[in-house]
Amino acid sequence: MKKSVIMLYSGPTDIYSHIVRLVLAEKGVAAEVVDIDAKSPPTDLVDLNPYNTFPTLVDRDLVLYEANIIAEYLEERFPYPPLLPVYPTARAKCRLMTHRIDRDWIKLIAKIQNSIKEESNEARKTLLDHLITLDPVFAEMPYFLSEEFTIVDCCLAPLLWRLPSLSIRVPEQAKAVHEYANRMFMRNTFKNSLSELEKELRESK
Repeated sequence: MKKSVIMLYSGPTDIYSHIVRLVLAEKGVAAEVVDIDAKSPPTDLVDLNPYNTFPTLVDRDLVLYEANIIAEYLEERFPYPPLLPVYPTARAKCRLMTHRIDRDWIKLIAKIQNSIKEESNEARKTLLDHLITLDPVFAEMPYFLSEEFTIVDCCLAPLLWRLPSLSIRVPEQAKAVHEYANRMFMRNTFKNSLSELEKELRESK
């Protein structure tokens, strides 16, 4: 593990915090993870982050918030192993895919959890339909659209982990989605990225 003075304020079931924890694990970066209760955040977080949100990362005198910004910083600060391709075009496509996953898929989680029943069910159906439609894409390569593990997988794996807790069951016919998810979940880095509460998201189902 690489020595670090990094501190991460993290929501123990927050998907964006999980993404950052997975990036840290993939990079082999030792960080002090501070679990945050959204209802009563510590005063030092309020002082550090004007939006009082998590994940918030502190690296010496630098304070960053927003998962995508934190992940980009960690990629540059700890370049090995790389989570973005070498060539600019491929890097841009990778960044675009993480944006689409966030906008088209991850944002649906909040609707599923916080909306009225009809809106929640519609968001649940939309997310499931997206995954089933893309089953052939999951089958093309060992990682999502790549021969190597990338930041895209850091976004997808935490989302797939949460599906049972969202009452979403991917049908067995979507074999490639299941196989991809199992490959991600078996990685030691993924296991190490899980909070105790996140482990229970699947253990209780």
